[in-house]
Amino acid sequence: MQTEKVLGIDIGGSGIKAAPVNTKNGLMLESRHRIPTPSPATPDNVAGIIGDLVKHFNWEGLIGCGFPAVIQQGMAKTAANVDKSWIGTDINKLFSEATGLPTYVVNDADAAGTAEMKFGAGKGKNGMVFLCTVGTGIGTVIFNNGGLVPNLELGHIEYKGMDAEAYVSDATRKAENLSWEEWAGRFSEYLDAIEKLIWPDLIILGGGASKKGDKFLHYLSVNTPVVPAELLNNAGIVGAALAGRDQYKLAKATKKTRKKMK
Repeated sequence: MQTEKVLGIDIGGSGIKAAPVNTKNGLMLESRHRIPTPSPATPDNVAGIIGDLVKHFNWEGLIGCGFPAVIQQGMAKTAANVDKSWIGTDINKLFSEATGLPTYVVNDADAAGTAEMKFGAGKGKNGMVFLCTVGTGIGTVIFNNGGLVPNLELGHIEYKGMDAEAYVSDATRKAENLSWEEWAGRFSEYLDAIEKLIWPDLIILGGGASKKGDKFLHYLSVNTPVVPAELLNNAGIVGAALAGRDQYKLAKATKKTRKKMK
């Protein structure tokens, strides 16, 4: 299986985006294609969309997917902004069967962070780097001296008596018709709480809001330097492709090792 070119898929609460990616340089090989996330976003419905994306690109190779949930060994342990029936689903198996191609899934924020650390705003950065994706929900990931801490769910900490993302997500900004200044005030409060928990050296903002930094970054009042993701809203696609490549290589190496041990 060729691993330099991988189809990266970013599954979000409002849209599912995909593009073939050159994993050596992080560049997308074709324009990304977006399909609205189905409602309800059940496993079968989303698997159908994944199949449609594969057909759109006439794809015949390896696939990597970012998914809004805690992912362990390809299994969904939570379900943020998608149907709760995902919990306990072997997503690697589901998507592989739906496409007929080897498919590997990773937490969506982990995917975006991996891409930014390798090709974007976090490249070459040491210390504690915190990346926050702002969209339908809030995705979070930290890297300590380049090492990923997987499945971090700080977007779901309790804040003001509610799930934090219910207070500061971009979906909430739109639903409550908040001005960018009003929303930035809320987001500053949230980032201040994060600073007290993990003391980051750098904060990177990704997701849909990363394209609109000029509207709110100057309103933020936090101690840590805050920068927009350089890959903007494509970080999830690129990172999913990288994760797919790495998980495929790991699975192949593990299988080879087990054969030797027999």
